[in-house]
Amino acid sequence: MQEASERIFQNFEQSFKDFAEATDLTRRDKATKLSSQIDVLSLTRDGLTYLYQKSSLLDEAGIFEGTAWNEPDKLVATLVKGTLKAGHPTSSFEILSELRLLAYARADAESSFISAREAQDFLEEVVVHNLEFALKEPTEETRSVMSERELKKAYNLFGFIVSEIDLHGVYSKLAQEIKLICEQRPIVTRKARELIRLVDQRFDTSGDSEIDRQVRHYIHAVSAPTVHCREYESTEAYTRFLESCNPSTLEAEADAMGHSMSSTGLVSKHHAALLKFLAQKHPELVPNCLDLNDRGIAEWEKFHEFVTTIILEVVSPSNAQCIYGLARMLGQNLFSRRPVRVGLENLRRIKLNSQVEKRILKSVAHPAEEVTALQYLLGGVIKVLGQPLGVGQGNNPTCQSARGISMWSQHAPAKLIDMIITVATQNNLVMRYENHDLTSNQLGKGLLEKLDYNLDPVSVILVPHLDKLYNEMMKRSSGRGEDPHKWVNPSMYGQWIQLGFASCYDYLSNSILDFEGFVRIFYASFHPHYNGGREMAYPNPVGIFITSSKGDMVGFHAVSLLRVAEDDQGQVRAYFLNPNNEGRQDWGQGIEPSVYGHGEKFGESSLPIHQFTARLYAFHYNPLDIKELVPKVPEKELHQVEQLARASWGKSYVWNQQIKLW
Repeated sequence: MQEASERIFQNFEQSFKDFAEATDLTRRDKATKLSSQIDVLSLTRDGLTYLYQKSSLLDEAGIFEGTAWNEPDKLVATLVKGTLKAGHPTSSFEILSELRLLAYARADAESSFISAREAQDFLEEVVVHNLEFALKEPTEETRSVMSERELKKAYNLFGFIVSEIDLHGVYSKLAQEIKLICEQRPIVTRKARELIRLVDQRFDTSGDSEIDRQVRHYIHAVSAPTVHCREYESTEAYTRFLESCNPSTLEAEADAMGHSMSSTGLVSKHHAALLKFLAQKHPELVPNCLDLNDRGIAEWEKFHEFVTTIILEVVSPSNAQCIYGLARMLGQNLFSRRPVRVGLENLRRIKLNSQVEKRILKSVAHPAEEVTALQYLLGGVIKVLGQPLGVGQGNNPTCQSARGISMWSQHAPAKLIDMIITVATQNNLVMRYENHDLTSNQLGKGLLEKLDYNLDPVSVILVPHLDKLYNEMMKRSSGRGEDPHKWVNPSMYGQWIQLGFASCYDYLSNSILDFEGFVRIFYASFHPHYNGGREMAYPNPVGIFITSSKGDMVGFHAVSLLRVAEDDQGQVRAYFLNPNNEGRQDWGQGIEPSVYGHGEKFGESSLPIHQFTARLYAFHYNPLDIKELVPKVPEKELHQVEQLARASWGKSYVWNQQIKLW
């Protein structure tokens, strides 16, 4: 390994020497060869450290001459992401430019073009605009355009920058980012915890400002939610303290712990110690510890023996996050459903398939020796059932599978548990499609090439099978002259999916058909002003065009439309689940889904309905309900949507308005 590194450094030095000695005729060719060495060095931390030390020398030697990076004082921070996505050699020059600016910011080098303060400000802005790389959580668009190699380079760069730069100037922006991530209540909390840890390590949060208080609230939520937790840092010492407490102190501790969890969606290891202690010795305080509503309290009182068994078997300091899911399960009266109780009882007793066991443990960032894979899986099931809108797809092209897990957890929880038991024990899954049994282990690959394990335990075992089954259904439905989702979605997800189906995108001709009619059907089905005020009973699996921040077409994506309603300002909004881990993106044209502040429930994204419809290409509906309503949708509504669509993803297609959908 050492020899390989030395060889890489030697290759770079030779290329650098050749470039420095090149004539005008050979200089461009030598720069290209040198950029290839920069590309290789960008893949490792040692390589970046080496490049950092050489960056100002490279700048002085003229490596940036004739490029967009030649004048550092004219660089634009918001363009960095785009150049990183462009791939080598552009990304390699961008990485070297950031390292050069870092050297200026830290006064390890000087520039006549830019001051240390200006370089610092620039890098702060770059970090804020590229948190997806700093936290290794790329968006749907980024995953679709960057190779694994290029992603590795970007992760490496921002890991290096964040570790080396003074981040004080981005404090408020990072605090806001933590809040907006937590407002979505993701099941996998790794991203939020890493960001909280970063802020805790790099900033003084002891001040009296509102931002300081907000940040401390999140820091305490993951480390020590109460004063006594901070006094007794280890869970063993904290448990001994609890045993010495009087009832009023215990009640205050339970109230504070429950409030911290419900206000942030984050759970600490101390919470696990407190809940297990109370479940055994003071069960009357468990509702306080879980911050239960009236329904949850009634559910606890009715099923406390069964729930106590679950707590004692599953909850531990290393598996504490499931406590939030448990509180949500109680609040939703899920234990009152006998099939759910039976399913959980059966799941407790299974023997895991060895491959499934490895997969579960691989998904846990730091698996604890005292926690079994089955305990992690049970905790994962509790989280998914309690937080159906917190399911994410990780860095996998499996939005359909994540959407399915979310739907089943909302409307068929017992079915979901049965599927989990089958896969957990057999590492296999069978689904019926058009009178044929499809067995996942007998099928070829789906969309998934290599599983990203940054998933919850339920997703990490189900997704590889669901992906292959969904892909096989799509294959069997292709060639029918219509979008295969028309037949696949009802079969895959369940009987609540309406059989009526509208799509404006024609696969065969790669064109847009009767977009006006398409919008009419959608508004007549779901817009409360034009559908007779009917509310949605079940999620609707819809297809959307994903667009870049410039509004350009990126690809197709699966989301769930959950409801359409007026917000507090009287604006009609579409509320939906985006399973790509982050409900906020910039889709161009001012279309930026919101996750907070417009009546969203935890886990929902929302847009004004005309903006959502302008990115829609397929949905299910009941044709019998809308026959008389379709013609009544006003022309101005249709034009507003069509203008947005044509000026964005619509530029990629031919529009055919002759064929009528209604």
